Amino acid sequence: MKSIRFSIHKRCCFSSSSSSLPWISPLQLLKANTPKPDPPTETLNTSVEVSKKSKFISHEAAISLIKREREPQRALEIFNKLSEQKGFNHNNATYATILDKLARSKKFQAVDAVLHQMKYETCKFHEGIFLILMKHFSKCSLHERVLEMFYAIQPVVREKPSLKAISTCLNLLVDSGQVDLAQKFLCYSNKCLKLKPNTCIFNILVKHHCKNRNFDSAFEVLKEMKRSRISYPNLITYSTLMDGLCGSERFREAIDLFEEMVSKDQILPDALTYNILINGFCRGGKVDRAKKIFEFMKNNGCSPNLFNYSALMNGFCKEGRLQEATEAFNEMKSFGLKPDTVGYTTLIDCFCRAGKTVEAMELLKEMKEGECKADIVTFNVLLGGLCREGRCEEALSMLEKLPYEGVYLNKASYRIVLNFVCQKGELEKAAELLSLMLGRGFIPHHATSNELLVRLCKAGMVEDAAMALFGLVEMGFKPEPDSWAVLIELICRGRKLLFAFELLDDLVIIESGNLQHCS
Repeated sequence: MKSIRFSIHKRCCFSSSSSSLPWISPLQLLKANTPKPDPPTETLNTSVEVSKKSKFISHEAAISLIKREREPQRALEIFNKLSEQKGFNHNNATYATILDKLARSKKFQAVDAVLHQMKYETCKFHEGIFLILMKHFSKCSLHERVLEMFYAIQPVVREKPSLKAISTCLNLLVDSGQVDLAQKFLCYSNKCLKLKPNTCIFNILVKHHCKNRNFDSAFEVLKEMKRSRISYPNLITYSTLMDGLCGSERFREAIDLFEEMVSKDQILPDALTYNILINGFCRGGKVDRAKKIFEFMKNNGCSPNLFNYSALMNGFCKEGRLQEATEAFNEMKSFGLKPDTVGYTTLIDCFCRAGKTVEAMELLKEMKEGECKADIVTFNVLLGGLCREGRCEEALSMLEKLPYEGVYLNKASYRIVLNFVCQKGELEKAAELLSLMLGRGFIPHHATSNELLVRLCKAGMVEDAAMALFGLVEMGFKPEPDSWAVLIELICRGRKLLFAFELLDDLVIIESGNLQHCS
């Protein structure tokens, strides 16, 4: 195999759309008559150690070495070093491993160079390498490069892309909302590859039209599928269409399509298909219809799963139907289904909104006993419920203790309680909570901070207001002029002119320090 070395002067054909990356130089294929370059000055310890232990490194060991290396630069050096072994040639597996490593690290210039090298290899490559790269580029919103990877299949693999490759590329473009690129790709597939769409590709087209709310076109695709012998509609086709219709609140059409699927095409729905209808009707405020679908599901031999129950419970909770939500929750447990965090949080929220935080706290206790971990959403729901019932002391206690119990709260957790104590006029608690927030690196909402400063001043709590202002400014907060003016005015009224001047001086120093830090 020809050696690979680093070059900073030339770019290969694939790199035209890649961003320049200073961390690594692209690989360049050497001409056949060029001697192998000397090893890098900084010899890779991993390679040296392995070489001492073994005379020859197999492809399996090479893959393991590349995968274990965290640094993409060092992984590429390992890849290069291995090719220097006498009798060793990289194969599809080793190329796939290094490309995956580089793509995950977004080192796309190096990816391009490795792809360029693959063109000159004699080993057999598989299109799976390119499917992986297409997915990596799609995640990084490099949609043109998704197409580039598809077009690169035939020159490197030396075979036409399969229907799987075509459907993967099309699906990535559709999911990313790249309508123009998807249409361009379909035209290319029809014209150059003589594409004969299968059910999978038709389903992607249905999804594409549903995402664009173009249901007439989606139904035209359905009709075309029915005319075809090799791409007849399946459960995914119907489920995709029903999901789109429910999302547009076209519930009557969704039910008609469901009945057509079952009666005419003899396709039995699964729990996922039922969940599309249950969830869709619940979101549309038609919980009673969702409940009928749920009962129909049970009566026709399809056992509801955790998601079906959670969707129905969520619908009941949105309408404040606590008893029915609780019954669904208990029924779910009676069938041996273990509620997850979402299910518990849904019911806890329902209890809190009904003013029953005692029952909500019991559910939290049940979660802990059942080893179901509550998340930030769960605790924020409880904090809001406690505050609405005037139990701010308990909410403040939770805020104080939870981080010591391994619960990582977010700024919303503190803001929920701070807003309530401010509304109640409990300014001493508000000042204490603000101090706790700032100490933990959280800052209140801009409007809340200004309002709190003004309230503290008007309540005569000048020292608390000054301390709060200092803490907020140090965190990057810029108070409104009114907040400054009220505070200085109150200090001056108390004839504490020296304190006023010191306060202004300190604030100017803090503000200028923040500006220097930003620059």
